[in-house]
Amino acid sequence: MSIQKTPLQTGKYYHIYNRGINSCDLFRENENYEYFMALYDKYISPVANTYAWVLMKNHFHILVEILPEDCWGNLPHPEGFQNLRGAGILRELETDKRVNQQFSNLFNAYTKAFNKRYERTGSLFEHPFRRKHVDTIDYLKRVIVYIHQNPVKHGFCNHPSEYPWSSYLSCLSLKPTKLRREKVIAWFGNTDEFKIYHNQKVYSETIDEWIDME
Repeated sequence: MSIQKTPLQTGKYYHIYNRGINSCDLFRENENYEYFMALYDKYISPVANTYAWVLMKNHFHILVEILPEDCWGNLPHPEGFQNLRGAGILRELETDKRVNQQFSNLFNAYTKAFNKRYERTGSLFEHPFRRKHVDTIDYLKRVIVYIHQNPVKHGFCNHPSEYPWSSYLSCLSLKPTKLRREKVIAWFGNTDEFKIYHNQKVYSETIDEWIDME
């Protein structure tokens, strides 16, 4: 099954990522990053827990867990799926459709604001966005380190702590956050182990191999 067609199912973890169409910039100034995260909270937080994220100039990565439907509140059903109730494949199709719609709403809302601000037209994000199912604790840890090391990989900083648009510092902070940092730290064992994993020198080829191993 291709990455793009991997279904999004409740109770499962996914590494989700996307980039600007033709690798164009998604973020040009600080306000862009802030606005994207505000929209992310509006559209994605109702349907998913977030465990790690990073925003780069022309792409982003997030690690999420799709929430059970009874936690979603009163989200509208996508057209044509209102009557798909019950167990089995039909319910899975509805879940996938509704979660995908939330991501589409995020991308569409951000694109509309971005295009208006910078006087451009047309698509901003590649479609469909990519996703990989993450099904082991070891894989979860690798994805988290991969996400936080992304700015280092691309030469924006020498350590994840130096980059402001990721969840690394939130994992170590005591400030209120919707990030599920307690569970993240528990996966690594404790805060010291979390830091040790991220302090290791990770080369670009190695970090890509981590993600391709599953």
